[in-house]
Amino acid sequence: MLIYNVNPLEKQTFPVLSWLLMTIDEFQKSDLRVGKIVSAERVEGSEKLLKLQVDIAEPEPRQILSGIAKWYAPEDLTGKSVVIIANLEPRMMMGMESNGMLLAAHGEDGAAVIFSPIKEVPPGAKIS
Repeated sequence: MLIYNVNPLEKQTFPVLSWLLMTIDEFQKSDLRVGKIVSAERVEGSEKLLKLQVDIAEPEPRQILSGIAKWYAPEDLTGKSVVIIANLEPRMMMGMESNGMLLAAHGEDGAAVIFSPIKEVPPGAKIS
C-alpha cells in the first residue's frame, strides 16, 4: 500500500500507477445522477452522519447517509440539488441502510463541499 502525506497547497507530482487507472468502460458503470434532497436530519448517536432522503425520479426517495453533519445543518440542505452515485451496494451505518453516496470534495480547511449543478437540472438526470 502506498500512502502519500500531501500538503494540498503545494503542487504535487506522483508516478502514474497503472492499477489505479480505469478504462472508460469501467467508468461508465458508475451511475452518477442529480438528486434533490427532500428531507435531512441528524442521525441520533452520531456526530458525523446526516440521514438524507434524495429524489432521483424513482418511485420513492433514496435514503443516503452522509458524514457531513460537521459542516452542514439539515435545514440548509432541504431542496438542494446534489450529485450522487446511485449504483453502490447498500451499506449499513448506525443500524440504517444507505443506498448511494453524496459526492463532495474537501476544501482547504478540510470542510466537506457538496457537488451541486450550477443550473437547474431535474432529479434523476444522469451525469455523463
